[in-house]
Amino acid sequence: MFSITDSTPGRTAQIEGRTCLFFSGFAYLGMHVSHTFRDLLAESLARFGSVYPSSRIGNLQLRLYEELEHALAAHLHQQSAVCFSSGYLAAQAAVTYAVSKGEALYSPGAHPAIRFPGAQVPWGSWAAWMETVVEKINKGEDHQYVIIADAVNPLTATINDFSALKTLRRKTLVLVDDSHGLGVLGPEGEGIISLLPANEAIHYLITASLAKAYSLEGGMVAGHAADIAAIRKLPQFTASTAMIPAYAHVFLQAQSAFANARKRLQKNILTMEGLTEGIAAIRHQPGLPVFVLDDREEDVKDYLLGRDVIISSFAYPDPQGPKIHRAVLSALHTRADIEILMVQLVQFYTQL
Repeated sequence: MFSITDSTPGRTAQIEGRTCLFFSGFAYLGMHVSHTFRDLLAESLARFGSVYPSSRIGNLQLRLYEELEHALAAHLHQQSAVCFSSGYLAAQAAVTYAVSKGEALYSPGAHPAIRFPGAQVPWGSWAAWMETVVEKINKGEDHQYVIIADAVNPLTATINDFSALKTLRRKTLVLVDDSHGLGVLGPEGEGIISLLPANEAIHYLITASLAKAYSLEGGMVAGHAADIAAIRKLPQFTASTAMIPAYAHVFLQAQSAFANARKRLQKNILTMEGLTEGIAAIRHQPGLPVFVLDDREEDVKDYLLGRDVIISSFAYPDPQGPKIHRAVLSALHTRADIEILMVQLVQFYTQL
């Protein structure tokens, strides 16, 4: 069963007249309810309106998109970047290009956004898959394969380990979806790129949604200039509506707000890590705002909801699959919020 609300949740959510602490969703920096952010958005909408009424390849170009793409490339330490109206569209453009460069080797459980239509993905151990992939590529030819993988698995609270790529000897394109790492991981929020091994044989292509951390509907792909130039020729770019210009402007204007929120988020993660230390029923990887919760005979979601606390609890991406229970932190939470959550979780896991 699911609950219904008539307002967008932030630190709390309104359900049937009750105010509940909200530990779900993905707006990690909490920008969507930030007064500073909303003021910037209002100013941007007043200046640029709700849509740019022309194609990205039209004969009148909006300078703002070029400025955004330059900023994104610099943020990810890449040669070039291109923006799209959604993260899913950006990922589909990236994977359409990637599969044209070699045989696709998908990571276990790769998100549907980075699957080429009809693609089948493996399941199982990431480490075993990575070992097999590196061995297979090294036995082949240059440019024979492309690797397609998620940077972060938010369902298992795992930052995927790409360290084995340092042993690749064949020239390879590696496409990484960093939707849940961008804005969160790295010293400046640059995401998984700070953790990817340097290797002259590898061209990295990073795609990400701007919604997960930055609360902006849009997506991007960043990488080598030649790769991005080729993506700009795909119909996913040439035939699609551009990102809302006001969102592009907000991204450029809100960098200090993003940085301050990231500091608060990191503080909250450290607080939660300290409180969950030694509790086997709560699994987590340092640096991520996601904590996976074991279930018991009683549904942990129902137990917490009865005490005015909402967590993430549903099957994803297959709605027919098993439910996944997670407590998701944001920059909006206070230490008191986290302590309330932990009191309830400790009570739940010690009562049975």
